[in-house]
Amino acid sequence: MTYIKTDIPQPGIVELLFYKGPTGKALSKLAQTLLHGPSTLTSGERELIASHVSALNDCEFCHESHSASANAHFNDQGGVVKSLKIGVDKAEVSDKMKALLKIAGKVQISGKEVTPDLIEQAKKEGATDEEIHDTVLIASAFCMYNRYVDGLNTNLPEKKEEYVDMGKRMAKVGYKYPPLFMRKFVIRQMKKKSSSN
Repeated sequence: MTYIKTDIPQPGIVELLFYKGPTGKALSKLAQTLLHGPSTLTSGERELIASHVSALNDCEFCHESHSASANAHFNDQGGVVKSLKIGVDKAEVSDKMKALLKIAGKVQISGKEVTPDLIEQAKKEGATDEEIHDTVLIASAFCMYNRYVDGLNTNLPEKKEEYVDMGKRMAKVGYKYPPLFMRKFVIRQMKKKSSSN
């Protein structure tokens, strides 16, 4: 049960985003920019970084939801995500992505864990400065998102299967937040839908 009373009948970060509109809108915009904005990394690759960091942080909601989104982008029945769970070196991704995922893993521990050798290896495998930048920023941001979600002990979906539809929606629509003047209306709709289930 969430540590604070929000009256938002949604799991994970969605509950918190709608609890406080201004921060919810800012955090949603950041996620939209990081995962769906301009980048030479695909949205699927960026979702994979988010999923990987969330797994390392043991944040179930973010790991499962962003894994589902990555699965929707890759359209591979979850093959890439499953292979990454075995280990970065076993992941069914390019050598460039393996190098970037290793950087993301070090960021999860501490920014100071990222060494010149890791950066050089990523560049050797074809990563651009922008891709390295985006990887570090996504990894850093998801450490924040993970701690936000788990620090307030947000609720998980009742059934694991809910993550599949959540992931498809995230892959298709992204993370856009409704205009603040519509927030109360959206919350009412959430409550109506929740009470009818």
